Amino acid sequence: MSRSRHRQARPRGRSRVGETVEVEVGPVAHGGFCVARHEGRAVFVRHALPGERVLVRITEGTDGDRFWRADAVEIHEASSDRVEAPCRFAGPDACGGCDFQHVALERQRALKADVVREQLHRLAGLDVEVSVEAVPGDDHGLHWRTRQRYVELPDGGRAMRKHRSHELVPIDECLLEAPAGPRQAVHGIDFEVAEGGFWQVHPGAPEALVDAVLGALDPKPGESALDLYSGVGLFARFVLERVGETGRVVAVEGDRRASRLTGTNAPGAEATSGDVAEVLKASYDTPFDLVVLDPPREGAKRAVVEQVVARTPRAIAYVACDPAALARDVAIFAEHGYELSDLRAFDLFPMTHHVECVALLTRLTS
Repeated sequence: MSRSRHRQARPRGRSRVGETVEVEVGPVAHGGFCVARHEGRAVFVRHALPGERVLVRITEGTDGDRFWRADAVEIHEASSDRVEAPCRFAGPDACGGCDFQHVALERQRALKADVVREQLHRLAGLDVEVSVEAVPGDDHGLHWRTRQRYVELPDGGRAMRKHRSHELVPIDECLLEAPAGPRQAVHGIDFEVAEGGFWQVHPGAPEALVDAVLGALDPKPGESALDLYSGVGLFARFVLERVGETGRVVAVEGDRRASRLTGTNAPGAEATSGDVAEVLKASYDTPFDLVVLDPPREGAKRAVVEQVVARTPRAIAYVACDPAALARDVAIFAEHGYELSDLRAFDLFPMTHHVECVALLTRLTS
């Protein structure tokens, strides 16, 4: 008798979904939840705050799982930072778009700072002070999302999905949605973006990030710069202004439409389309003074980091939307003699767990 090509899945025991237990809530973790313990098992709890005592309903988990997921459904001892959610569709078993509507806005930012700090400590071995900043145009954490996607319902209505689910929640209003679409202008300069192309959704984000990158790099006339994952040339445009006619900016972007628009948005920059790691492996192998690194959520990863350090830049501005990926890459940079010299964090996504960072990495001097 032939042996099966696939291992038989080990039974995990009975499902605990729908059961309730009382827990004391521990620290915030990356992903929009806090960590609690029940009989030695980690429970990832949404809609709670550190220090609270809550009744949770298990949403994912069996007897054999190392951890469970749960929603706080009754608050027995509330944190002083707990507030009533402004949106009636926020909360357990409702729209999954927001993580922190039950949290006072300043405490939301403190929680995000805790996550960035913990990731840098755990993955890069660094102890860094972190403060999450509001950006211009903040309206008490609401009305900032200039692009929003809904599920269209057969009756003409619209819906959002529950957290980690395809189940729909009909809604008639999202309080995060901005009253107008994206304004693609930064410091008085209009940028062209392709239909459906990437542009920051918070109206205050582009200027805040440009100012942070320029402040970190302090580009000088005549310097050369790489702008990696350059999009439509947002950073390239302003770095090019600083390095001037005697300087050089090379913009590398995987999306061909966005790369083509760099010529319009950042005239004078050298735009190349292709996978960043592959482009750097094949070309632009001379030294560069500066690097702007703005990768997607998964981060730059080792292949790109090692290509960057091979150009021996004096300074790297790393724009990161995921603190875990940032911390991992900071650790790789450290292997090659680059240290985290400065870090700013921005609340570009209020009411959610997401946070944007701009990290400055510089060469260690011998």
